[in-house]
Order: sequence, then C-alpha cells, then structure tokens
Amino acid sequence: MMAAGGGEAVLPEFPRYKAAAINCDPRLADKAGNISRQLALVEEAAGKGAKLIAVPEMATTGYCWYNRAEVAPFVETIPGPTTDRLQILAEKYGCWIVAGLPEVDARTDVYYNSATLVGPAGVVGIHRKTHPYISEPKWAKQGDLGHRVFRTPIGNIGMLICMDIHFIETARLEALNGADVIVHVSNWLAEKTPAPYWITRAFENGCYVLEANRSGLERTVQFSGGSTLINPDGTIQSRFDDGEGIVYGEIDVAAARKKDFAGSGHKFRERRPDGYMELLHDPYLWNPLDFFRLYNYDPLPPGRESRVAAIQMSPVAGDVGNNLARTVEKARQAAGAGADLAVFPELTLSGPVNAKQADETALEIPGREMRALLDVALEHAIHLVVGLAERDGKRLYNSALLLGPEGIAGKYRKIHLDRKDSSWAVPGDPDFSTFNLPLGRVGVLIGHEALFPEPARVLALRGTDLLCCPSSVTHPQPYGLGETGAWHNYPIPRGYHPAHWHLWRVRGGENNCYLAFANMAGESPEGERYFGRSGVFSPDTFKFPRHERILPSCGEGMAILEIDTTDVPGSVYPTNVVRRKDLLCMRQPLWYDDLVKKTLPGE
Repeated sequence: MMAAGGGEAVLPEFPRYKAAAINCDPRLADKAGNISRQLALVEEAAGKGAKLIAVPEMATTGYCWYNRAEVAPFVETIPGPTTDRLQILAEKYGCWIVAGLPEVDARTDVYYNSATLVGPAGVVGIHRKTHPYISEPKWAKQGDLGHRVFRTPIGNIGMLICMDIHFIETARLEALNGADVIVHVSNWLAEKTPAPYWITRAFENGCYVLEANRSGLERTVQFSGGSTLINPDGTIQSRFDDGEGIVYGEIDVAAARKKDFAGSGHKFRERRPDGYMELLHDPYLWNPLDFFRLYNYDPLPPGRESRVAAIQMSPVAGDVGNNLARTVEKARQAAGAGADLAVFPELTLSGPVNAKQADETALEIPGREMRALLDVALEHAIHLVVGLAERDGKRLYNSALLLGPEGIAGKYRKIHLDRKDSSWAVPGDPDFSTFNLPLGRVGVLIGHEALFPEPARVLALRGTDLLCCPSSVTHPQPYGLGETGAWHNYPIPRGYHPAHWHLWRVRGGENNCYLAFANMAGESPEGERYFGRSGVFSPDTFKFPRHERILPSCGEGMAILEIDTTDVPGSVYPTNVVRRKDLLCMRQPLWYDDLVKKTLPGE
C-alpha cells in the first residue's frame, strides 16, 4: 500500500541507517585491479556499519571507451562474476550495494551502461542508463528497463546513471513511485560538485540522493569527484571532494516520506497533472524552426538581442498606491538602463497580502493602475511583468500581468498555490500560456511554482525563450559551496561561490531558457525573510564564465542582462541553444506516462 506522499505507509525494517558513497579513480581496462580496490572500499564501508553503499558509474572498467569492440573484453552479465562478489559482501555484512558496470545481455549480445542493486540474497534490480551521454552511443544501447523502484528492508531504492539526472522526468518518476533514496552513480565532469542538478533532484522530489562519482583524469577527460549524500530538503549532509575515499551519512526514511516544502505546501499533492500532458510530447525531435510554424500556426518570433531586468523590491502589504508609484519609478529606471523587459516580484502592486487585505485591495483588469504602467511602457517602449491580486467577479487570483507598448499583452493566473495563497486565491486554469514579443517567446511562473519541475518544462516544450518568475519566496535559499581540489581548466570555477546552488538558475539551464527571477526582499508578514538573490540566468549552465547577474540577499536593486534569441541569419536549423534546446532533444518521453497520472501510486 502506497501512502499519499508516494512512499510506503509502513516504515521498513531499517528506518534509519548509515549510507556510504565511494569516490574512486578507476583505471581504463584494468578490470581486475579496479574491482579489487573497490571491493576493499565497499568492505571498509560495510565494516563501519553502512547499510547502503554506492560505487560510481562504469567503476569496474573505466569510462572513456572508443567503440563497442574496445569495451567488449570487459562487459559481463548481471547476475555475473562481479555481482557474485558483491553479494558475498552484502550477505556477510547485511547491506545493499549499488555499482556501475558495462552489462551484456546474454540473450541479445547487446551492451548497456548499467547499475545493479545487490543485496544479501543476490541481485535485487538493474537500471540501464536511459538518457545517454555523448559517449554511450559509441558502444551501448539506450536503457530499456525504465525507471523502477526496488522495495528492500532499508526502504525503496531507485537508481539513475549520470546523464539521467539532467532530466526532470527521471528522478520524478522514481520519486512518484515511492523512492526514498535515489542512488545516482556517475562519471560527472565539467563543473564543481556536488552538482546543482543533483541537489535540485533531491529538493524537488523530497528524497535522498546518494551520489557516487569518480575522480581523476582519463583520456583527457577530467572528472569532478564530489561524492555526497544530499538531504530531502536539498542541503548537503556530507561530501567527499577528490581522490579515493568514502563519504558517510545517515538516511531517515521517515524524512524522505514527508514531502513537505518548508511551511508552504506539499511537493506531490499540489502537482497539477491535468496541465502536464505535454510532458509526453517530443517537439524537439524536429527542427523547431519548422515545428513551431507547422500549418503556419503560432510561429516563433524571430528574436533579437535584448536586455532583461529583474527587479528586487519590498512592496507593502495592502498599500496599492505606494506600491504602484514605486513600481512606476523602478520601471523608468529599468528603461533608462536600456531594459527591453523588466520583471517585478509576485504581488508587486498588492504586496504580500493576507485574506482580508487581498479582498480589500484586489484589482480588476484593466483598471487605472494598469493605465499608469501602460504610460511607462508606451513612453519607453518597454515590457513589464507585474504581479497583483486580481479580482474577477467573486474570485480572487494571484496573477501576473504582461504590459507593453501594444497594451496589455497577456495575463497569467498562478496555478500551483502555496498555503498562504490558498487562504484567499483560487488557482488558475492549468494552461501554461506563452506570449510572443519582439525579444522572443515568453512564459510566466509565479512564486513557488518554480519549485515544481513540471511547469517550466511544459513552457519550454512550447518554445519558450525567456521564463519570467515574479516571486515572493523565502525558500529554498541559494547556498554556497567551498573550493574543490579536483582540477578543472579555466574558466570552470574551483573556488567558493555564495550561490553554487540557485534553483532558478537550474530551472533555466535544464530547459535551455533564459530565466528572470524577481524576488521580494525584506521580511514577510509571517516574520520570515525573503532571500532576495533576484537574477537573470542563461540557458546553458555548463558555459563558463557564467552569463548571469545575481543580486545580494537583502536590499532592493536591479539585475540586468543582455540576452540573445537570434540564430545565424539564413540558417535552416537553429544555431542558438535557446532555440535548439539540446537537453529537450534528448528527452525520452516513452518512459514518462506516470508523470500525468491523476493520482499518486496506491491512492
């Protein structure tokens, strides 16, 4: 029986236990030596009481294979010689081990990049990498077993391999099917770790991510290490940086089954699957320049080089007149700085209202306040995204208005309401609208909606170039990460950064969209602090130095960034990542059906 949160209703035999991840540096083609060293590390971890132990992707053989013929001497079946040796340790110590290796299917002679879960009684399950990186297509078939979750005495275990976790869908599928822990084995590279993608998957799904990553240099490829245990709230519990060693942590299965945001709602029950059907579509299989003008319907705007501003400010609850005057002033400042579009916080005009204040100050659209903003838009040829409490008859909505020189260009009503919204607002219809502007195609998400991975994905699949996120959020706060000893060539950063993890940067990058995040600053009416950190982020999180602007955690201000939504003139195919959307090209919707089920497993 599955609980509403997506986990088992009854806790497992071991509800709290020690976990361990191995950081190692396999040598290419030295299978016997690699296995010997890794078994010694596994036994060390098991001897110290670890119940769940993870070993990196392709740890038995090394990773950088040229082709099928080169890796052929080193593949093996599952079960097979390596899993037999793992089982001996699992039985001796009463533990469960996840290890990565190149698998051959004995029936077909097809190769896979696989991970296996081995327990005291033998092989519990296999995951074959479903979303391959650039190297796997040289020798392996895309995984064909889906994203399964395995019930064990230490809880429900899911597995992912390296590139799999780039995609919101993979971890979400496993979490919705009850995973308490996602064991992610990888050969991660090209950034400091623990990687923001790993952290995001733990946070948004409310489950632990036990990460085993390799380190070292192989055929000119530098791997990042950083094996870790990430908590269900997205914080890093423990981390091993570089070299060979073991990182330990504790897993509390009950914590993985709560699925609560920090005081603002539930990670699963507030989902709106009726609005997610496009997650099963695959538009970027086709040239988007053709797809989005099919039958001459709603073609993408040509795009251009533009400047986008994110405004960080502190509206006063219920003081529409003052908030409007300050919004007009800041809009003029943005226009003076050359902005073509400025995004203001959630509920800019109304302020962070309670139910009584919302009822007293909610605005009809259009209204005189809109006329004041339209005057600025007309005078300065600027577009504005402004939040407000909207009245439509007897209904109140948490809305964002898009205004420009052409007038009111669009409106979006918040679909995923948090607990504060729910005291006064009703959710909008589950339709994630896009709006075509000279700078490109724009989508809007309000406040904590970006904490759910699906809405931004739906907007990206509709061809969005720029995600506008007017917000008044107090969590999840961006946080820093100390320096790494793993070598990376310039310009990949190795030192401390105060916003190593910023959820809104990840939302932009994983969808290959620019993203403008405009957050409130100061203290909320409930006594919490809005964390600020407004910014404008680029569509490629692996391009360094980062092309982004981020404001401090307190105080008002404006972050402004140049964006480019154009392609090389005359090109038949898109040459700009924001139009090409490489990560969306590599999705595998064949596996994604559970994302749109109206009920959680077991309900």
